[in-house]
Order: sequence, then structure tokens, then C-alpha cells
Amino acid sequence: MKVIDSLIPRSGLRVLITAGANGIGLAIAQAFQEAGARVHVCDIDEQALAALPECITYTNADVSQEEDVDRLFEDAAHLGGLDVVVNNAGIAGPTASIEDIDPESWNRTININLNGQYRVANRATPLLRESQGLLINMASVAGRLGFAYRTPYAASKWAIVGFTKSLACELGPEGVRVNAILPGIVRGPRIEKVIADRAAKRGISYAEMEKENLSKVSMRRMVEPTDIAAMALFLSAPGGANISGQALSVCANVETI
Repeated sequence: MKVIDSLIPRSGLRVLITAGANGIGLAIAQAFQEAGARVHVCDIDEQALAALPECITYTNADVSQEEDVDRLFEDAAHLGGLDVVVNNAGIAGPTASIEDIDPESWNRTININLNGQYRVANRATPLLRESQGLLINMASVAGRLGFAYRTPYAASKWAIVGFTKSLACELGPEGVRVNAILPGIVRGPRIEKVIADRAAKRGISYAEMEKENLSKVSMRRMVEPTDIAAMALFLSAPGGANISGQALSVCANVETI
């Protein structure tokens, strides 16, 4: 195989993506579909799910709910197995000082961001063993850096990196690869809300907060959802066959947050 050909996933991959109807998840779903994959997604946004192209099947499911995850895998069974699973679902969580974060907000962030990934991996692993497939866990640059006023989010993302590296050791002997992608500041409505909330906490304007955030990025720019999708495609291609146990930042080099 030529090197250039090794950068393209083989056609017909069976792919499951959580939170796949919006943002990063949608960009990944569309990229795999364009590459000839059969794609099933879940999301809690009914309107976004209804807007998906007919070739992408879906389940309205919340990864924080055991019964929803069970139903997701029942629905995805029509694919006849899984080659790639992208654990993408997550929330930003509260922006507040630790003494102002209530237990409910803390637990909800951990339950969706971390426990949701466990629930999906728990059910996906037998299928990935059969296909010697790939599990991609979505983390964040907040999984390698400290993040003031965002402690539950950062804690969940650091935990995802540990979860990923441990699973890679556990499943590697059976041919299953596990990697984490750590997005930086990704353009879109979600980061706009994060910047607005943090600006309010700091008592400064949105423009000032955005400028300060980008000053901590070596390339002084946000990344696009398609940048994350490109990394997911590469990991799924033959050229990524020996990449496992890695926490791969796609962030224009975020130095600090």
C-alpha cells in the first residue's frame, strides 16, 4: 500500500458516535460518511437528529442513563458489529469557584463526561474485540492542563486520559486500539458560551476574554470541528494502525488555560 493510500480509512467501516448530531460529533459523523463508512449516532437534541441525512442512522439517547445506552447498542446492532466507536458525548459543566459548585452540578458533569464513556466502552468492547477495532475517547486540553473555575470539567477530562491509556494496555493484546483526542478551543456555540460565562465570572467583556484565551494558544487561533474529524479519520485509517494509548492534542498548541 502506498503511503498516501494509508491515510484513507477503508470503505464500509461500521462507526458509532455519541453526541453525533452537533458540533464535533457531527463533523466526525459527516467525515466518516464521506469516507464510505456506515454511521450510527446518538444525541439528545431531537431537532438535530431529525436534520441528519438519511444515510446516518440515529438513536435519541443520553449516555448518563444506563437504559438509554442499552437502547443505543440495540439500535446500532443493524450495523452488524462495530469497527470504530467515538466516545464524544460531554458537557462543559459549571463555571464557578470550587466552594460555589453544588454537588448536583459536580456529579452531573462527572456522570456524563466520564461515566458516560465507561458505559459506552463497557458495551462496545466485546464488539471491538471481534473486529480488532478502535475506540476514540474525546478528552480536552483541559485533560493535560489546570483549568481554574472549571474543576469538574478538568477532572473528568484528566480521568478520560487515564481511562484511555489503561484501556489501551488492557485491550492492546487483543488487537483493539484506544486513543484520546484532546481538542483545544474549538470554534462554535459551545465555546462561545464558555467564554461568555468565564468573562462574567471575571467581570470583563467577551472580547477581552476571547483575546486572553487566544493569547495562550501558540498559533493564536481556534481550531475547527473538521480538524478533530480529520484526526479521527487518520486514527481509523491503515496509517494509524500502530497508534494506541495516546492523548493527541488538536489545539494549535494551547500553552495554558
